[in-house]
Amino acid sequence: MSPHVAEFARDYPFGLDPYQVQGCEALSGGHGVLVAAPTGAGKTVVGEYAVWLAIQQSRKCFYTTPIKALSNQKYHDLVERWGSDRVGLLTGDSSVNPEAQIVVMTTEVLRNMIYAGSTTLHNLGYVVMDEVHYLADRFRGAVWEEVILGLAASVSIVALSATVSNVEDFGEWLRTVRGEFEVVVSERRPVPLFQHVMVGRRLVDLFDGVAPTAQELPSARAARVNKELLQVSKGEASRVRDDSRNPRGRSGRGKPGGGGRGSGQYGGATHPRFAAKPTRRDDMARVLSEARLLPAICFIFSRVGCDAAVQQLLHSGVQLTSRQEARLLGEIADRHTAGLSLPDLDVLGYEDFRHALCAGMAAHHAGQLPAFKAIVEEGFTTGALKLVFATETLALGINMPARTVVLEKLVKYNGEAHVDITPGEYTQLTGRAGRRGIDTEGHAVVLWQSGMDPRAVAGLASRRTYPLRSSFAPSYNMAVNLTSSMGRVRAREILNQSFAQFQTDKSVVTSSRVGRQLTEELADAQQAIECHLGDFMSYALLRDEISELESSSAKQRRAQRAGDIADAVSSLVPGDIIHVARQGWSVVLGIGQKAQRDSVPWVQVIAGDHTVMRLQPHDLTGPPLPVARVRVPRRFSVRDRTERRALLSAMSNKLESIDPDAPENSAPPTDEAQMERIAHLRRQVKAHPCHACEDRETHAVAAARVLRLERDRVRTESDMATRTNSLGTQFDRVCAVLEELGYLDGDELTDAGRMLRRIYNELDLVAAECIRRDTFAGLDAPQLAAVLSTMLYESRPSRDQITPRMPDAASERAQSELRQVWREVGQLERKHRRDRGREPDIGFAEVSWRWASGQELAKVLAHGQLSAGDFVRWVRQVVDFAGQLAQAAGPGDLRRTCLSIVDRMRRGVVDVDLEED
Repeated sequence: MSPHVAEFARDYPFGLDPYQVQGCEALSGGHGVLVAAPTGAGKTVVGEYAVWLAIQQSRKCFYTTPIKALSNQKYHDLVERWGSDRVGLLTGDSSVNPEAQIVVMTTEVLRNMIYAGSTTLHNLGYVVMDEVHYLADRFRGAVWEEVILGLAASVSIVALSATVSNVEDFGEWLRTVRGEFEVVVSERRPVPLFQHVMVGRRLVDLFDGVAPTAQELPSARAARVNKELLQVSKGEASRVRDDSRNPRGRSGRGKPGGGGRGSGQYGGATHPRFAAKPTRRDDMARVLSEARLLPAICFIFSRVGCDAAVQQLLHSGVQLTSRQEARLLGEIADRHTAGLSLPDLDVLGYEDFRHALCAGMAAHHAGQLPAFKAIVEEGFTTGALKLVFATETLALGINMPARTVVLEKLVKYNGEAHVDITPGEYTQLTGRAGRRGIDTEGHAVVLWQSGMDPRAVAGLASRRTYPLRSSFAPSYNMAVNLTSSMGRVRAREILNQSFAQFQTDKSVVTSSRVGRQLTEELADAQQAIECHLGDFMSYALLRDEISELESSSAKQRRAQRAGDIADAVSSLVPGDIIHVARQGWSVVLGIGQKAQRDSVPWVQVIAGDHTVMRLQPHDLTGPPLPVARVRVPRRFSVRDRTERRALLSAMSNKLESIDPDAPENSAPPTDEAQMERIAHLRRQVKAHPCHACEDRETHAVAAARVLRLERDRVRTESDMATRTNSLGTQFDRVCAVLEELGYLDGDELTDAGRMLRRIYNELDLVAAECIRRDTFAGLDAPQLAAVLSTMLYESRPSRDQITPRMPDAASERAQSELRQVWREVGQLERKHRRDRGREPDIGFAEVSWRWASGQELAKVLAHGQLSAGDFVRWVRQVVDFAGQLAQAAGPGDLRRTCLSIVDRMRRGVVDVDLEED
């Protein structure tokens, strides 16, 4: 150990692990270092050594984290060691001593500094990037790569990561773009981890023997599954087989007993009579308490489930704290909520929360008020709070280790289906078990589920890593910032050095093959649309744009028409000729009702290209109104090609005799500008030479195939651009859009481009265009807050969700204009083969308007059907976005209105929680 590292290590109450010494020595040698180690292994020691070195060398050190809560926590840790005069804090909401020698900040703040060429970067020697595996995050991951690529070569980077399976690839990329860079990997936990399964009220070891899983090779762990658990599984399977042979069983009804949905290898449904009795949550809490395995975190992959678990324990009379602990927890809760009014506390359910907290149990999830989460976090770190029910977001959040981690299930809902958790997720979740310096061992407990395979669970516990995948892709804001700071040529080179490109160069062969096949198919398809009257492709594009406009109406307007569509579907009869968006004229073959709780009508049709479809109301853009009728034979077979041809020929003859247009009322109601655009396109369609072609519909089928192949080819190219050396091509396309709209003039930024530099939003270009077009002019602060929210908010699916709306006519007008801007930008993106930005969402608009108007919390939450935590999170995003637009717009009415939004919305629970962060 070198003298510098030895001197640094003397300040710690424990000896440094070999991997920590190795990381510190790399920094002493002037190299960057990537440290990958399990959660709780102490990899931040290497980051703290970078701070120590900076102080010794009279240089600056920035300590970056992915979220504000982590920044706050690290700030307090460093202040405790180095004093408040040497340590600063910079987040989106806080600025404390920003020119200090040591500054803790969110990674976005550092990215913005680099783009702005901030003087704060002068004399910067070290940057610690905590939780660098966040660069896989879909929404924020690109920031990490922007920082790594943008920092001066003289800055040494300390990258701290959870264990990932492709750490060597990541290290190789860092060496490629940063020069000397050492990779330090530790697979060993400083606190050994024991694995258990709780069957009923019994705690059973997952593995035979006494060695903790974290101290063995994966192959040794997997080979030693506890025979007792295997017997439980085998006995359960045997009883299920016996029951299948005697299906009447004890039910006496002769019904099969295997009801229920399968949920993967870690716990599928079996016959309910033979399923192992699930462990009650109050039993689980008491067993852990009796075994002295508290404090514990119990992961439940549901916000509602976490809250329900706390209530179940409370109603079961579980008491996990002493009087002194209960008093301490009550004091912590009251201190964090001191700034809230009694009415606000009442609507937030504070008394129930505090009652459960003082009994030693609480929930922790993204739907909570940040102040409540802060209470839980502080209470847990004191050791007084014994049991926390949390969603998986806690595993990626602040430092909150426990003696034990419990997983209720090994299956979670990913938004589309119930899926097994991955080995990486299991490792991340259980990694919190075992507090260094407090516990001599950690414990992971899985609750037994019917149909569970212990060997599959052992496989989860034996594999400790997951791959790190880049989410990097150029945005409009990134393009103008890179171009401003280094010019387009250098910016393109930087993008081609990204980890995204580095990772996926090896897959270019597969992508190229797919692209080549699509190109060949496209060439063949284009020959089938040659028309003697003119350019049929231009005609098809007009029709396609009409179809796209017809299908792009707002969700709430479609919902209003759902009843009309359902009625129209129910009134159809076989033989009716109707128009189906994108498929064209079709013949009705039959109608019926879908067998479910709410009866849903459907219609079966055959389109001109012989496609047979069963459509429900949500598949249609408007009420299907028949324009004529043909006879459908009683025993018509869709499988008989001759019968299909005859029927479609009859439809074609009928249509020629009446020559109908696609019904205007088949398009959902939309704003006036969109209707005018559709009418204009229809006039162009009728005036086009190919409209008179006798083979028009045949050509149209071929043209539809061309368009489909073209879209597939564009998607493939986009995929290659994200994953291969075409990332620079993506950047070129971004710049082409910006040039056409006047944000770039060659290598130079225009005034509009300089404005765009200050807007960090997924719809950054739409927001900038709205500023340029005075879309927000004349709006007061509440109205503007409502409109801005539509560029931020993303609705969560809900059956009971109220149809959203804009709060008044002025905000409705502005939002309609914003949507028109979004459509026009989308058309330009399509022209330049760019993916369109996500659709604006008005689901938070009225809530934003009400809060900015000064309405009380109870009324706003009751209207919005949001949890307090979600409400605060989205309000804070509106506040942050308004602040960005105030800076981007410059002096004037818009700036004043945006600043008014910030003042109006930073109140009550929002203001308290901003202070918490």
